[in-house]
Amino acid sequence: MTERDIHSWLMDMDGVLVQEEHAIPGADRWLARLRERGLPFLVLTNNSIYTPRDLALRLRRSGLDVPEKAIWTSALATARFLDDQRPGGTAFVIGEAGLTTALHDVGYTLTEREPDYVVLGETRTYSFERISRAIRLIVMGARFIATNPDATGPTPDGPLPATGSVAALISRATGVEPYFVGKPNPLMMRSALNAIDAHSETAAMIGDRMDTDIKSGLEAGMYTVLVLTGSTVSSETERFPYRPARIVDSIADLVDNLG
Repeated sequence: MTERDIHSWLMDMDGVLVQEEHAIPGADRWLARLRERGLPFLVLTNNSIYTPRDLALRLRRSGLDVPEKAIWTSALATARFLDDQRPGGTAFVIGEAGLTTALHDVGYTLTEREPDYVVLGETRTYSFERISRAIRLIVMGARFIATNPDATGPTPDGPLPATGSVAALISRATGVEPYFVGKPNPLMMRSALNAIDAHSETAAMIGDRMDTDIKSGLEAGMYTVLVLTGSTVSSETERFPYRPARIVDSIADLVDNLG
């Protein structure tokens, strides 16, 4: 299979399209070429803090035109999963607008009393009080869901603890492991494909991380492309027991392959 055989494209955001709020050279031409060819695409992120509207503005300020409807977050994937599992359910949420908005939009009610689920997402300010509440609710029988397993998140000042780290704290206190919805769970890929009515056999995933983007793309049955503008350098790819279909220096290298 080549890029010319791909009818739908999924791509990670950070490390593929942008790097620390700056557009990666060639990302604008890549998005323009997809639009010219009429190829459906989604920009994916494991970050559950922001709504698609927030992220569309962030990308626009970086010089990239991506509409809200073309952005898929772990919060949206989590909301869709819970809606499929238990429609109209209830949840106690640790997270921000990206997650609470997604859950409200599928008809979920947020509550601190006997929720069906405790849902853990990303937040800038983790509250010890709310983490303690989550622990008690899980011990009392609430099901434990987390948007993504990322242990840290990047900032200009260095890494910060992220959802995976706080999930580990809650798991240690309760003895209950969460179900992670975001990458590398292929469920994230399948929910994204469903959102644009695409099929894995003719879809590709572009990412900058072997252990999340490439792994989940492969497990979802997709063509995978690793770019070297983010977290992975070329020599690191040989450490993994799986390989992407293609490795390129940058997303700019894919532009001409679409014809």
